[in-house]
Amino acid sequence: MIDVQRVGHSRDILGEYPVWSSQAHLLYWADTHRPAVRRYDPERRQTMTWPMLEPVGSLALRGTGGLLVGLGTHIAHYDPTIGSLGELAAPADRPAALRFQDGRCDRNGRFWAGAVDGTDPAGILYRVDGEGCTIAADTIPGPKGIAWGLDDRTMYVGDPQARTIFAYDFDVEAGTLGARRVFAEIEAPGLPNGTTVDAEGFLWCAIRDGWRLMRFAPDGRVDRVVDLPVQGPTSCTFGGAGLATLYVTTAMEGLTKEQLADQPLAGGLLALDVGVKGVPEASYAS
Repeated sequence: MIDVQRVGHSRDILGEYPVWSSQAHLLYWADTHRPAVRRYDPERRQTMTWPMLEPVGSLALRGTGGLLVGLGTHIAHYDPTIGSLGELAAPADRPAALRFQDGRCDRNGRFWAGAVDGTDPAGILYRVDGEGCTIAADTIPGPKGIAWGLDDRTMYVGDPQARTIFAYDFDVEAGTLGARRVFAEIEAPGLPNGTTVDAEGFLWCAIRDGWRLMRFAPDGRVDRVVDLPVQGPTSCTFGGAGLATLYVTTAMEGLTKEQLADQPLAGGLLALDVGVKGVPEASYAS
C-alpha cells in the first residue's frame, strides 16, 4: 500500500496543471475555479497563492522566467515575483465562448493547449510558438492530459468525454501531428484527466471520478493502478529531489458535504513515492 501524504496548506475547488521547476525546485499548479496560481516549496514546506481575475485553464513554465497561464481566450505571461500579467498569444479568430483547458510544452519549447468552445462540441488543440497561436487539431471534444513519449515520436491527448486517451504520431522538429490511434480506454465512471510520463517512458494518468492513478506501458497496456483516498484526482507530475515524488492535484468540485467529510484530502495537493522517477518538465522557449 502506497503512503499518500497531503502537502502544503491549500484546498482547491479544482486543482489542476501541476508543473515542477527543476531550476527553482518549486511546484506550481492552479485552482481553476477559485481562481489562483499556487506554488509549493517542499524544502520550506511553504505554499504561496496568487489570485487570478479569470479562471485558469492551463499552466506551463517559461524558459525566460515566469509562467504561461491560459486565461479565457488567450495565453498570458505571468511573473509571480512582481505580479505582472500580460497577453502573450491568442487565436486569430477566437470565439467569444473559447476557454483554454490543460496544456504542456514540448521539448522544442512550443506550448500546446487544449481549448473548448461553449457553442461547439468540437474541442481545439492549439500550438503556441514564435509564429503565434495556430490550430493543430480540432476533432477532440475536450483535450486533456497532453504529454509526449521519451522519444518525442508520440504525443498523448486525452478525451474525457469519450473516456479515451489518444496517441498521435508526432514530429518534434516540425511541430506537427500525424496519424491518430486509440492508446487506452477508461471504464466508467472514471474520466482520463491530467498525465505525465516517467523516466521509463510509461504514461501516468489521473482518473477523475475513479479514485485512482493508472500507469500505462508505451503499448497502452495497463501496467499499474494506484488507489487514492479521493474521488477526484485531476493531474500529476514528478518533482522533488531527483524527481522521485509524484505530486497529484485533486478537486472538491461536485462533492456533497457528506462526501467532503469522508474525503478530508479532497482538494489537497498529494505526494506519493511510486518507486519510479520522472523527467524534467519542458518550458516555453519564446
